[in-house]
Amino acid sequence: QRESTQKKTFTSWINSILAKHTPPYVISDLYTDIQQGHLLLDLLEVLSGQHLPREKGFNTFQCRSNIENALTFLKSRSLKLINIHVADIIEGKPSIVLGLIWTIIFHFHIEELARTLACTYNQPSLDCSSAVDSSPKANQSAHKTAKIKERWKISATKALLLWAKEQCSLHSSIHVSDFKSSWRSGLPFLAIIQTLRPGLVDLEKAKARSNKENLKEAFRIAELELNIPRLLEPEDVDIMNPDEKSIMTYVAQFLQYSRNLRESEDDVQEKVREAMSWLAAQEKKLAKLLIDTENETYYQKYK
Repeated sequence: QRESTQKKTFTSWINSILAKHTPPYVISDLYTDIQQGHLLLDLLEVLSGQHLPREKGFNTFQCRSNIENALTFLKSRSLKLINIHVADIIEGKPSIVLGLIWTIIFHFHIEELARTLACTYNQPSLDCSSAVDSSPKANQSAHKTAKIKERWKISATKALLLWAKEQCSLHSSIHVSDFKSSWRSGLPFLAIIQTLRPGLVDLEKAKARSNKENLKEAFRIAELELNIPRLLEPEDVDIMNPDEKSIMTYVAQFLQYSRNLRESEDDVQEKVREAMSWLAAQEKKLAKLLIDTENETYYQKYK
C-alpha cells in the first residue's frame, strides 16, 4: 500500500515538473521510465536550471552513463545517496527508485521551500547556521557541516509542519501534529485553502461531511482554484496509517502556492512604489516649472 501510494504520488509530482521541460512530457511507469537515465537528467535540469551532460542514445552503456551523470550531480549538491546504485536503477528496483525520487523531492522541493521559513520559526537552516557560526575553525570542520546539514534536514520537516499548523490554527478545532493521520479528515487541507484563499471553503459544512468527501473537495478546489497538482486521492489519506512522504510532498505544494502568492503581492507593491515615486518626481518638476515661470513676463511665457 505505502509503496503503491508513493509511486503514484511521486509520478504525479514528476509530471508536474516535466510540464515545465522543453518540450514538456509525461511519464506513465516510473520504474520503467527511469531506467534510461533521460528522465532523471530532464528532472534535475528543470529543478536546478542547469544543463547536465548526457548520452543521447538508449543502449545499456548510454543509459548507465546518464544515470551516473545524474547521481554525480546529486552528490555534488552534498546529497547522501545511501544504497542507491546505478545497477538498481537500471533494473527499476521499486525501493531504490522511490528512495532516490524522495531524496530529490526533499532536497529540491521541501528543503528549498522550508529554507524560507527556517528563520521565521527559529529552525537552524544552513544559511542561518553559517550566519551564527562563521569562525575559521567552524568553516574548516567538515564533520560539523555534516551535522548542521543533518539538523537542517530534520528542521525542514519541522518548518513545514509548523507552517501547516499555523495555517490551520486560524480556524478553531482544526489541528495537525504530523504528516500522517492528522490529515485523514480532510479538514486541515480545507483549512489551509481557506487561509490562503478566503471564501473558497465552508468549514462548518465540512465538519458535517465524511473524510472522503472532504478530501475529494479539498483536492478538487486545490487543483481548480490554486492550480495545485492532484498528487493524492482520498483513499490514499483516509486510512489508518497514511504515507508520510506522500502527504509531505502534497502539503509542500500549498507552501509553494503561498510563496508565489506573496511574491506576486510583493511585485504589485513594488510597482505601486515605482508609480508613486514617478508621480512624486513629476510633481517636483511641475512645481519647479511653476516657480521658474512666475517672474517671467507675458511675452516671455508665450513668445
